[in-house]
Parts: sequence; structure tokens; C-alpha cells
Amino acid sequence: MNGLNQSRSYSVLLVEDDPADALLIEDALSEGGVARTLVHVEDGIEALEYLRDPERERPDLIVLDLNMPRMNGRELLAVLRDDEELSSIPLVVLTTSAAPDDITDAYQKHANAYVTKPVNLDDFLLAVQRIDAFFLDTSAPLPRDRR
Repeated sequence: MNGLNQSRSYSVLLVEDDPADALLIEDALSEGGVARTLVHVEDGIEALEYLRDPERERPDLIVLDLNMPRMNGRELLAVLRDDEELSSIPLVVLTTSAAPDDITDAYQKHANAYVTKPVNLDDFLLAVQRIDAFFLDTSAPLPRDRR
């Protein structure tokens, strides 16, 4: 089975510092029927705070910009790759960088897809939908410690 299960939508964590880009992506995911819920944070530090909060829903998908203040996407990718609980969340990099080193590094660290800006919204949705359904339909989150 390839692509997203069209009968359900997903919770998405959008990590993007540009408000215009964030709005564009939010609209594309909502209008495309992909996002059931969408949480927007502006950098890697906010993303980690959200992801590590046991009271928050674990997202089914992360959409990540690479170029952000405080903790950028490259740094966040490295943290996610090394975090046993978070490394299984599918991730799409959406960034202005088409540098071969950035692309290679993103795939080596955690990314399931890499899309460059400016983006054709249909191409972006297609990239999201092409993430192997195995990640979204069969992965089970690790239980959270509720101390």
C-alpha cells in the first residue's frame, strides 16, 4: 500500500519560522485533507518542547524547515534521529535549500521526503502522500512515561 490512507487524516507538527510559508503549508494540508489537526511552532526548540510534553498528542507527521533561528532544522533532525521515542515519526523537510549536502544530510538523519521552496502545492502534497504508508499506518508510538 503506497501513499497516505485517504480515508483518514493525520495530526501534523509544522516547524516553520516564516509566517507566510506556514500559512501556505497549513492551507495546503487542510485543503488537501491531509491534516486532521495542525500545530505550528517556529523553531526546533519549540518543536522539542511540544514533542516531549506528555500532555500533547504525538503527531503522525512532522513538516520541517531547515533554516530557522535558535535551533535550526538540521540540529532538530540530529536530535530526532537519536531520540528513541521520536525517531519513528515520519518527517518531510520543506526548505529553500537545494544544496546536495543538505539533502543527503536530511535523509541520513531522519527525513522521509525533501521538498524545496518555492513549492508547488500539488508537488508538496504528492511528496507527503508518497511517504510509505508503513510509517503512518503501522507504526505504534512508544508508551510515554506518565510519572
